[in-house]
Amino acid sequence: MAAPLLLKALPFLRHRLIPQQIRRITGPLTLHSRRGTAESSRIDDDSPPLGKIPSLPTAKDQTHSSRWEDPEFRKWKDKEAEILKDIDPVICLTKEILHSGRYMDGERLTDEDEKVVVDKLLLHHPHSEDKIGCGLDSIMVDRHPQYKHSRCLFVVRTDGGWIDFSYQKCIRAYIRDKYSSHGERFIREHFKRSSR
Repeated sequence: MAAPLLLKALPFLRHRLIPQQIRRITGPLTLHSRRGTAESSRIDDDSPPLGKIPSLPTAKDQTHSSRWEDPEFRKWKDKEAEILKDIDPVICLTKEILHSGRYMDGERLTDEDEKVVVDKLLLHHPHSEDKIGCGLDSIMVDRHPQYKHSRCLFVVRTDGGWIDFSYQKCIRAYIRDKYSSHGERFIREHFKRSSR
């Protein structure tokens, strides 16, 4: 008698359903005790529906909810979202320029992409005047001179010289300038390494 019941419950055991859920699905089971008397188990009317097992709140949940009640934390999260919304389009475009295969090594950017890179990145670089030097002719994509597996942006000067610049340094400087009260925290939390 126990063997057919075990076979009936085997698929549920494979999916690690709790016994209460097994009883709910299979119906009342009759189990035999050692003395041979039958005991029936019944479904509890107050048991949760299948797949909806309530869980006790954890310390992490309580900490998370109490953090959101803190006005300073909410203010930070709002500012963080604002900064992300501001810089995300420029970062996405830059990564597409560098990594999508849209530009070959040594190729100059289109006028449209160049305008965005100059206005939104290069002008915010901490050493933009040194990078531009005698004048800006164009922006190109090429391999980094030291790290051959890495592609980066280069300023092509009017005298024919060219020099690389870090788009991340540009973004960090932009964030520090525009979001002075929250910039450093944002950079610490969202960039792997901080450069000054």
